[in-house]
Amino acid sequence: MPSVNHYFDNKVTSIAFQTATKPATVGVMEIGEYEFGTSEFETMTVVSGALTVKLPDNDNWQKFNAGESFTIEANQKFQVKVEVESAYLCLYGK
Repeated sequence: MPSVNHYFDNKVTSIAFQTATKPATVGVMEIGEYEFGTSEFETMTVVSGALTVKLPDNDNWQKFNAGESFTIEANQKFQVKVEVESAYLCLYGK
C-alpha cells in the first residue's frame, strides 16, 4: 500500500511504493532549497523539471534535467536547489 510523506513544510511530497524489484518513492518538490539524507543507496531520476544538486564530497553544483539520473551512497547528505516545480523517481538499493 503506498504511503504519502510531506517534508519541509509540505514543500516536498513523496509517495512510497514497491516496484517489481525495489522499494521506491515518487514525488514533487516546490521551488526552494533542501538538504536530504540517505539511509541506503539511492538512484534519483528527474521526471519533470530540473534539480540542481550538490552531491556529497563535491564542491560543484550539477544540474539534472528531466530524464537524467544521479546516485547517492548510503548515509550521506546532499543538497538540492529547485527553480521550477519538479518531479522525481527514487529507487532504493543497488
